[in-house]
Amino acid sequence: MKQLNRYIAKQVFLATVMVLILVLGLDFIGKIIDQLDSLREGYTFYEMLVYIAWSTPTSVYEFIPYAVLIGCLVGLGALAGSSELVVIRAAGVSVLQISWMVLKPVLVFIALSLCLGEYVVPYAEQTAESRRSLALGYTNEDQARRGVWHREADEYIWFNVVQPDGKLYGVTRYRFEEGSLASASFTREVEFRGDYWQERNVSVTRFTDEQVTTEELPQRRWITELTPALLNVVAMEPDALSLRSLYSYSRYLKDQNLHAGEYALAFWQKMLQPLATISLVLIAISFVFGPLRSVSLGQKVFTGVAFGIGFRLLQSLLGPSSLVFGFSPFVAVAIPIILCMGLGVVLLRRAG
Repeated sequence: MKQLNRYIAKQVFLATVMVLILVLGLDFIGKIIDQLDSLREGYTFYEMLVYIAWSTPTSVYEFIPYAVLIGCLVGLGALAGSSELVVIRAAGVSVLQISWMVLKPVLVFIALSLCLGEYVVPYAEQTAESRRSLALGYTNEDQARRGVWHREADEYIWFNVVQPDGKLYGVTRYRFEEGSLASASFTREVEFRGDYWQERNVSVTRFTDEQVTTEELPQRRWITELTPALLNVVAMEPDALSLRSLYSYSRYLKDQNLHAGEYALAFWQKMLQPLATISLVLIAISFVFGPLRSVSLGQKVFTGVAFGIGFRLLQSLLGPSSLVFGFSPFVAVAIPIILCMGLGVVLLRRAG
């Protein structure tokens, strides 16, 4: 039985690795094509390749569930095509036992996904974006649209570039008093100094009922609750954040009386991703023993891709819907997983 465990695990593991490499290769080519229009003096072809390299951990994290789905279909499909599954079943091995043998190598990919999502993706994604922003030039009109807004009390703040080492570039602050704009300032470079931010080359415009005045300051101290760790969260998309960052930032938003639904949705998507991966594996196993038992390998791969796209679309529809209609993000994330897992269990029972 140990040899059989290792054999099936090896087949599934190698098939998943091959699928993941293939998908990453296609993603790499797609990113190159997508970034070609952005090439200029500062953002060279080399800088583009560095940007794509730093973005690779995010791609791996996103593709693992679907690579596992197709990898299981390919690995088990190859065993079914050579009649090895028939021999294994004839030897008295149940569908449940085979399912557990398949799940063992999948747990490796789930562990890899968790490590990437918590420790690698957040840093790599911010490094990629901040490096790209500086190469393009943060005063560039196209790049300026890639910055981030943040609100703190009566102040609205725009960041063109947020680096993970506690440096900011192109910071615009709008301060309101009693519903009216009181002042606006632009700072080219800001650096964190332990318990405050040091602004350099500050241009301040003050608005009163009588006049508008402008003042140029070589430097200014900025006291705020924002820290580099918190800004690293603000600067990134919720999908690229770790579970700890999502949880802490959601609490910060609630303390500021701001809406935190988008971050709660990303939190539950990451929290339940291992279950989503397992549900896709159950679908793959049930397809091999059921509807796809006698079809070709190409048809198995096509079915896996189609089901993965459908699963992704359902997640993409329910997630934003929870924010619009106000139902729990947990429910929105759990519904596709429950449906997928339920379908897999029903098909496996019929096959068994």
